Amino acid sequence: MHAALRHFAIWLLHLGAFGPLILGVLDSSFLFLPFGNDLLVIGLVARDHRHSVLYVLSAAIGSTMGVYLLDVVSRKGGEEGLKKLMSPSRFERLKKSVEKGAGGAIAIAAIAPPPFPFTLVVAAASAFQYPRKKLLSTVFAARLVRFSILAALAVRFGPGILRIANSSGFTWLMFALLLIGVVGTFVQLLRRARTPRAEMRLVR
Repeated sequence: MHAALRHFAIWLLHLGAFGPLILGVLDSSFLFLPFGNDLLVIGLVARDHRHSVLYVLSAAIGSTMGVYLLDVVSRKGGEEGLKKLMSPSRFERLKKSVEKGAGGAIAIAAIAPPPFPFTLVVAAASAFQYPRKKLLSTVFAARLVRFSILAALAVRFGPGILRIANSSGFTWLMFALLLIGVVGTFVQLLRRARTPRAEMRLVR
């Protein structure tokens, strides 16, 4: 498992700018992978400062594309679909937050690190029919800020970051994050799969 994870990380790094693009789409849509793209951008920039802008743009574009996919599904499901995924009290709190300032909430969620519920905020904004163009433009701009900050840190502390990246502790951290991502994604899919069945039992 240790070797497989290292090969996976190396494969993403070798993809260059395509790595953050692909991981950004997955992470911002339906795959739960905390810090995945952050670490990838940091690793890429630390290895090659010359393409920092490209890596930042790639990660921001990938994340925006992932949000588009999430938006299509959430907008179609609407408020009723969102109610199935959370408690009534949490739904009402989220609804009030989005109605008061959806743009600000989306921007903060896109910049803030986990465990801030980025996908939940995006899904809520889409379910409440927040304009798609504003949603995508806000996410893109906020993600640019986030990844630019990470890239700047990688340039400043590049050698130290590379030493950490080559350590066994970092590999196990990546493994833990990947495991959390797999489990989190499975739980989300299981909850969505069970919801229609529960509704059918209530109807009967």
